[in-house]
Amino acid sequence: MKPATTLGVFLLALIAFGHLLRLLLGWGLVIGDKVIPMWPSVLVIIVFGAVSVMICRESKQESVAP
Repeated sequence: MKPATTLGVFLLALIAFGHLLRLLLGWGLVIGDKVIPMWPSVLVIIVFGAVSVMICRESKQESVAP
């Protein structure tokens, strides 16, 4: 994988993992005086995790192709 691709995959996976920890450990998130519900974390886990896996797989397929 190219360095930028590796960095992108790492950052997306790290963000998804952080939100997974938020769900599992019950960490609250407050921005200003607004409490952010847990359901956006589920969306972030699904979307960022899936994009991270797709980019990683696509990058590996490109390196194998002639």
